[in-house]
Amino acid sequence: MSPTAIALILIAAVAHASWNLFGKQAAQTGAVFFVWLLAACATVIYLPVAVADTLLQRPHLAALNWVFLAGTGLLQAGYFLFLQLGYRRNELSVAYPVGRGTGALLAAVAGITLLGERPTALSAFGIVAIVAGVIVIGLPDRPGPVTSMADRGRPGGSEAPPSPPRDRPQGPPGEDPAATVRGGSAARRGALAAWTAVGFALVTGVFIGCYTLWDKYAVSSLHTPAVLQCYASFPIMGIVFGPLVLRDRPQLGQVWRRFRRQALGTAVLSPLAYMLVLIALSFTAVSSVAPAREVSVLFGVLLGRRLLGEGHLARRLAAAAAIVAGIVAIAVG
Repeated sequence: MSPTAIALILIAAVAHASWNLFGKQAAQTGAVFFVWLLAACATVIYLPVAVADTLLQRPHLAALNWVFLAGTGLLQAGYFLFLQLGYRRNELSVAYPVGRGTGALLAAVAGITLLGERPTALSAFGIVAIVAGVIVIGLPDRPGPVTSMADRGRPGGSEAPPSPPRDRPQGPPGEDPAATVRGGSAARRGALAAWTAVGFALVTGVFIGCYTLWDKYAVSSLHTPAVLQCYASFPIMGIVFGPLVLRDRPQLGQVWRRFRRQALGTAVLSPLAYMLVLIALSFTAVSSVAPAREVSVLFGVLLGRRLLGEGHLARRLAAAAAIVAGIVAIAVG
């Protein structure tokens, strides 16, 4: 991988992790409303850039180019929607790495099997290391033992437990059977919620892999300008979600008032990050670019810990070290 491609990917990674932080901060609002707002803002902000780039390059756009311009908007709509739904249910340092890792795996494998790309042995090791790292980061946390309220109120458990009523089943000393049952049910519900959140992240990863390959073909084989290919997704997303959000203008206004900074920040950084990636894809193999851009998960884990107070930093940073090793292997290979 060339130094230029590496620089583009690293800059894109910082921008990408930053706007995902904004998305996580706005995750408790209506996902469709937030996605529509960022799409509308990006459409306005980047319109002069798209027009200037198109006038400068004067591309010849055939019917197939327009199909791929429309298709990327539909894929990005699904991506942003499931991303926000995943953030509503899980931490940034879990949902973000799982989604990115799944997308990297699918894009790299498809680039090798469908597009005929042949990475070196060192690059293949890098791909495996990156995918392994993001999977470890995204593993659901094991719930700790659930203690009863009686135990919590007894420092060190030194006091004798109260005698349970005769009609309540006897459990081990110091345990409230009803609390144990409630604790077990809560643990099961927590595990189900965690896996549901991971499921949303996995679907997000599928969209990432699909739009990466879709756009790779558009910019490298159909020679659609990278800026135009990226920009087209935002007005199309606005059209897709417009009928849903415009029916509830009060809710839309409320989301704008509460999260306009996050919407504007995402509108600026999301297109910028992806335009840089598409430029790198125009002269670099997708099986190298797709995994290497996942260095953004490093920044995502750190932002989640630093700004959102998320835990399990040691395990997630250890897995992130594997990602760094993989990126170095891909760059050298």
